[in-house]
Amino acid sequence: MTSDIKTVSLLADLFEKKGLTDIVISPGSRNAPLIIAFGGNNAVDAYTVVDERSAAFFALGLAQKSGKPVAISCTSGSAALNYAPAISEAYYQKIPLLILTADRPPNMIDVGDGQTIRQENVYASYVKKSYSLPLNVDNANDYDRANHTINEAIDECMFPEPGPVHINIPLDEPLYKTTDWGLEGTVENTTEPMPAVSENLKKEFAGLLNSGKKILILAGQSEPSKEKETLLSQWAAMDQIVVMTETTSNLNNDRFIDNIDNVLTAIPEGEEQNFAPQILITTGGAIVSKKIKKYLREYKPEQHWHISASGEKLDTFYSLSKVVQAKPLDFLSSIRGTVQSVSGDYGKRWLDVKKHVSKLRAEYLRELPYSDLKVFEVLLKQMPENSVLHLGNSTPVRYSQLFGSSRKFEYFSNRGVSGIDGQLSTAAGFALKSDKVNTLITGDLGFFYDSNALMNRHLTPNLRVIVINNGGGGIFRFIPGPDTTEQLERFFEAQHSWKAEKLAAAFDIPYFKVENQQELELIVPEFYKDLSKPVLLEIFTPGKLNAQLLRDYFSFLKNSSH
Repeated sequence: MTSDIKTVSLLADLFEKKGLTDIVISPGSRNAPLIIAFGGNNAVDAYTVVDERSAAFFALGLAQKSGKPVAISCTSGSAALNYAPAISEAYYQKIPLLILTADRPPNMIDVGDGQTIRQENVYASYVKKSYSLPLNVDNANDYDRANHTINEAIDECMFPEPGPVHINIPLDEPLYKTTDWGLEGTVENTTEPMPAVSENLKKEFAGLLNSGKKILILAGQSEPSKEKETLLSQWAAMDQIVVMTETTSNLNNDRFIDNIDNVLTAIPEGEEQNFAPQILITTGGAIVSKKIKKYLREYKPEQHWHISASGEKLDTFYSLSKVVQAKPLDFLSSIRGTVQSVSGDYGKRWLDVKKHVSKLRAEYLRELPYSDLKVFEVLLKQMPENSVLHLGNSTPVRYSQLFGSSRKFEYFSNRGVSGIDGQLSTAAGFALKSDKVNTLITGDLGFFYDSNALMNRHLTPNLRVIVINNGGGGIFRFIPGPDTTEQLERFFEAQHSWKAEKLAAAFDIPYFKVENQQELELIVPEFYKDLSKPVLLEIFTPGKLNAQLLRDYFSFLKNSSH
């Protein structure tokens, strides 16, 4: 059985034929035809999440894990606007979401009808492309147009790079009728071959790497890739090349500079220019570290090349000179055989500082009292091997960077836009498709902001949620500016006395609480022991002390490096 509305049955048929399997549906009436068509299809995994904002982030997590387009479907009106935060995150993080918004017929827009807004192109700035289906399919021309539109929209989700695509679907009543014989689709391939990179450009690029100059390869957020890791490891072994990564780069090698903020802080005063690259090469998505952004904007490279399949002009450091439109791994592999090590000390210079700050960090942590930073040290040591670590967007992801990358984890964080919303919902979606333990570490405000994520019957036993509750937005005590204003506690930090315990109880989620280091070291193993249900751990830390100890940490690195 499927909907008797032809555009919807055609959409559902092509969805399956093109290999898509997942859709997250929020309840509504105007999207009833989509609920009928997808919810009744045994070849499709249809999930119900009531809150549209949470639903979209849940789908984003599903797509993060699967790498395939995941659809979201909602009713008309303001419901569609609740998708916007997740859509913008998907756009900047390059995650394939297929957004299916049910709409009123065109003649019912702006006439005072209920649950009606202007939905066509409503996400125009944050999707790869927007489409609208016809209200009816009455002839062959209508069929061809609708069939091509759906094929193109699904293909657009993945080519040349993933991202969100919107299909607005006007629907007229009656909405609930079904049929055994829905409209069948014809599969089309609407993509075009990736343009080949010219041999001259390859030679020019290889020439830069062989030039003997100071070369920095900076890898932004990306999914785990052993092939990319192996390739960059070979280049990091060359004297003239430094490979710099973050936890969210999901790349591991002892020669990678994977604790950027530590190392930059410890560069001896007056030697900053000696570490600055002459050639900067970037791949991947967003960079977390504000210190490296500031550093490379001040000490600009002579050339900055960005490699991206979409050919985007990502000029993060205001020095972009060339864009290579190619899949980074393919392009970098194609020139590997023409690149040789050139004798010099550029790589050694960075590695010496990395080794030095690793010792300093260990020394500082030995004497560190109970605090956010100490909590992260304990958690990262005790969390299970071969697991997935989801990091909240403010202090959690920044704290993780201070410890460098670990092979224990795959790292994920919504750093496309880096908003507070959707952290728990995203982790829950990812965990649903994962066979590993998935842990989210989030701050208190991020958790409470997305607490509707618990209103989800698809939460899985492999999900672990750690809430570090320091009574407010601790980041605002650390970043320059807010900490000096009279409005810090009320407006920036948003101080509170809220606790997660009763929220966990309301949704039947086992709850643990920690208030000191001794409790933490005892409870973490217990927290991971029983994998029969999702579990929440709330860790209370001293808000004012956290910021001071973090400042002291960077002062210690800086003053111990002269």
